[in-house]
Amino acid sequence: MPDISFRPVGEPQGRQPRNPALWEQSKALEASFLSEMLKATGLGKAREGFGGGVGEDQFSGLLASEQAKAMVQAGGIGLAETIYRSLTERGKTR
Repeated sequence: MPDISFRPVGEPQGRQPRNPALWEQSKALEASFLSEMLKATGLGKAREGFGGGVGEDQFSGLLASEQAKAMVQAGGIGLAETIYRSLTERGKTR
């Protein structure tokens, strides 16, 4: 049977270890972006079932934010990796 090994999503192979603080900020920015995209699609909005209101609007925003964080933890769309690489490359040129 072949040896199949898995690595955590987002861990670069054959590279220097990541700066943990910069990586967390990169993931947070990706989550923020995804949250705004989810809000723009209307995901999490009630379908006239609860009568609306300020509380419902706040809840739908929190729901989109938590869904976005879960998406990033599951691997995201690769935006955090791109942001991280860009920031680390920029730091090398200074």
